[in-house]
Amino acid sequence: MSRSLRRGAVAAIVLAAIVPLAACAAGNDASTLQIKPDNAATAIGTDVKLNNIVVVTPKGTAGSYSGAANLTVNVANTGTEDEVLTSVKIGDAAAKLTDESGATVPGITLEPGQSVLLGAEGGPTASIATSTLSVGGYAKTTFTFKNAGEVSAQANVQPADGLYEGFGPQKASPSAAASPSAGASGSASPGASGSPSAGATASGSASSSASAGATASGSAGGSASPSGSASAQ
Repeated sequence: MSRSLRRGAVAAIVLAAIVPLAACAAGNDASTLQIKPDNAATAIGTDVKLNNIVVVTPKGTAGSYSGAANLTVNVANTGTEDEVLTSVKIGDAAAKLTDESGATVPGITLEPGQSVLLGAEGGPTASIATSTLSVGGYAKTTFTFKNAGEVSAQANVQPADGLYEGFGPQKASPSAAASPSAGASGSASPGASGSPSAGATASGSASSSASAGATASGSAGGSASPSGSASAQ
């Protein structure tokens, strides 16, 4: 075999080895699988797995933040018995658990082989009313299960933007904003009713004075009449 043919054969072998490796790398990296490598994941034993644990604050928040937050996590029960997520904490704050209908529940049940995404629209949620967090930083999260026990993980804190849009805390109810107007109308009523009575009292005094003035004037006219009759005589 000539030298040029040997070189061509070696190049073909090397190329054949590189192409499959490149294909594997392209098909299994974090971006292709849509997994963020900095999102927390943990497990309890072999039956309960928690993936992509993220604390979500309202849209547009950044830096130091105090207020409501939601937690999103994919919880999987790979065991053969039902498991129940009984509590979730973000830092020291206990989260409120709700089911798909939005009703508060004491726990979220996972049947064997079932996985549940907390925080997604129309799904169960874990939310806290207030906490101090560092958006872009990390927060301790703690999960307690009926059978498996307790596990903690440091979760990334992100605003409800981009991938996490729709996972953040719900906006305040409009009825809360309407309550001050009721207070304003209530305070206006006593003032309004008080003013007319004061005006009525003043008016009554004025009319009494006027009456008194009229009486005095009438008396003066009456006293002049004897003097007129005396002059007629």
